Amino acid sequence: MENALIQGRLAALRSQMKEHGIDYYMIPTADYHSSEYVNDYFKVREYFCGFTGSSGTLLVWQEGAGLWTDGRYFIQADHELEGTGVTLFRMRDEGVPDITEFLQQNMKQGQTLGFDGRVISAQAGKDYEKKLEEKQISVVYDTDLSETIWSDRPKFPAGKVTVLDEKIAGRTFEEKRSDVMEKLEKEGADAFLLTKLDDLMWLFNIRGCDVECNPVAISYGYLSKECSVLFIQKSALDESVWAYLNEKGIQVEEYGNIVTWLQNLPAQGKILVDDRFCSYCLYKTLSEKQTLVEKRNPTEILKAIKNPVELANMEKYYLKDSLALTKFIYWLKKNIGKMEITEITAADKLESFRREIPECLGLSFPTIGGYKANAAMMHYEATPESHAVLEPEGLFLVDSGGQYLGATTDVTRTIVLGPISDEIKMHYTAVAAGMLQMTNARWLHGCTGRNLDILARQPVWNISLDYKCGTGHGVGYILNVHEGPQGLSWQYAEGRPEAVIEAGMDVTNEPGIYIEGSHGIRIENVMVAENGVKNEYGQFMHFKTITWVPLDMEAIDEKYMTETQRAYLYAYQKQVFEKLSPYLDEEEREWLRAETRADSTFFLHKGENEGAFS
Repeated sequence: MENALIQGRLAALRSQMKEHGIDYYMIPTADYHSSEYVNDYFKVREYFCGFTGSSGTLLVWQEGAGLWTDGRYFIQADHELEGTGVTLFRMRDEGVPDITEFLQQNMKQGQTLGFDGRVISAQAGKDYEKKLEEKQISVVYDTDLSETIWSDRPKFPAGKVTVLDEKIAGRTFEEKRSDVMEKLEKEGADAFLLTKLDDLMWLFNIRGCDVECNPVAISYGYLSKECSVLFIQKSALDESVWAYLNEKGIQVEEYGNIVTWLQNLPAQGKILVDDRFCSYCLYKTLSEKQTLVEKRNPTEILKAIKNPVELANMEKYYLKDSLALTKFIYWLKKNIGKMEITEITAADKLESFRREIPECLGLSFPTIGGYKANAAMMHYEATPESHAVLEPEGLFLVDSGGQYLGATTDVTRTIVLGPISDEIKMHYTAVAAGMLQMTNARWLHGCTGRNLDILARQPVWNISLDYKCGTGHGVGYILNVHEGPQGLSWQYAEGRPEAVIEAGMDVTNEPGIYIEGSHGIRIENVMVAENGVKNEYGQFMHFKTITWVPLDMEAIDEKYMTETQRAYLYAYQKQVFEKLSPYLDEEEREWLRAETRADSTFFLHKGENEGAFS
């Protein structure tokens, strides 16, 4: 994007700020539901600064502008912000203030902070209020200053809504509603305002298409003993969806009427809201007449623990998805150097393998395919204007996933295309060892991801390196590729909630190493937590892997592995071959046999380790 264009937009924004008496104006990466990924209509931050990453907040004042984003995007943000006049603030780096600290340090007594209260969470809004109170800072939250500047803004999303068959969902709306109402009663609430889109889709057993790769519909929900209300754009509903909603006794209200509807509720109700996802605007609306029970959405934990139908479908489609990626790896290794393959055409080819699966609905996120130095940018995305041609040397990292009528997948492999250095082999081996150690974790119930993260990170830390992100996140079921509350991350942060890992929760396992200007390595599987032995010490737990794609043995130098790590490696590779080989032709099967070292004599001498993954 041309720097002059960005500078012009910022100048127009500053003019609007002056007109409205706003000294600092904040633009997050968010829609009205605090979603991680948003429809193009909501990409206001990108419009004003040119940074295309999925996470970041822009702050503008008369003399300057700053973008706050996390370590996944530092390299990308450096490139995209160059020449725009926007300064990059590297979140969680030593000496870098967060946005609140910056405002405290720089705002003058009695100045005004502005933002669109529909795209700021109640949690964030309250925090700004509290921490800026000493300087008597006014907060203006009822104005979207972009409306008069962004003349060609995309239309507000209203994609088609579909009903998810209960045979695929595993539980009915009535069963889910009953579970939610039971949790509300325990929290002392008699109603629930639900604003998180994937939770809404899960609860009502519907899906939408209002966000790229995320099958969600822009909506709100309200539950009480007396009613179940869905606020949604009625134009997105066809006769079959209307029939379903009527059958379930779900009252439908127009999406845009949410504020008026809430204002007309009888006073002094006890309404549960999750201030992480409820907008500051709706929070303020409700707090005028209602008693708010500020707790986490009960739907979040209910959704995260997959039911038996969901788990069975996930195993089925993760195997099919693993087969598609493995076929792609075979195709890539066979053709590299014989035909022109770019980061874009490689991603397209991988998508074509997934599309051969009849139940494929599309991608679960835009494919991240990075060659050599591009892979050092964790969320790199090749474009027609800027991409690399793959050559028979170095590494190609591909992070990808599919949406299926039975699973949402997420998997990363780093593929050797030709000669690589000994240093790269050491880095790849450390990443593989960490992934394999996490795969084989054993723990007592009660642990969170912070207890387990060290298993994946230790081999990387042992060579004095790190990766600036967590090791894993939950994955939705025909929903968002990132799902909470579970995750794997080592870093403590005050106020950041953690979740106990429960049986039935899925989580990614994706350590990595990213060397700017050189290479990036990530290996990612998805696992499901299961109960193991229960005895006088408590309930022991372990993970069950559901991703089966070979690790690239050309990048592994076993001298950097312990004997136990080697056992884990050969056990995993052997199971990959056993699970995938029946679905391959003879040529592919022989390649996979060699790729996985399935005929290795390792277990003839180390037979006691053969069950490491069973």
